[in-house]
Amino acid sequence: MTTEEQPGQNMTTEDAWRFLEHTRFGRLALSVANEPDIFPINYLAHDGKLLMRTNPGTKLAELTINSSVAFEIDGLAEDEAWSVVLKGTARVLESQREIDAAIELPLAPWLKTLKYTFVEITPTSVRGVRFKLGSEPERY
Repeated sequence: MTTEEQPGQNMTTEDAWRFLEHTRFGRLALSVANEPDIFPINYLAHDGKLLMRTNPGTKLAELTINSSVAFEIDGLAEDEAWSVVLKGTARVLESQREIDAAIELPLAPWLKTLKYTFVEITPTSVRGVRFKLGSEPERY
């Protein structure tokens, strides 16, 4: 199978980060007591980490119980699709210096709510893949 015939092409880590930096919405996957959960979030990729804002609730409780998380974004263009998966460790920003710095970043809640809790995800791995779209090939 030639490179052009392959169904997907792995991205470099740098390319995957570019997609993270230019996308603002994804899904955060968590697991507590072997029960997986997934949350849609808006986020900001900044200085090699992801930042999000949240309030007390299920998502915040789960990521403080188990800080190992996965995060996924994907997109679709006319003739291609792409997906990026980041795995990492989440932590709530607690120092006032960190919170003040995060407040200055362009990360606003999408819902009309005040969200005072900032969460930072430090990646342990980032991988991405691009897919050329097309019809199913002939079988024979």
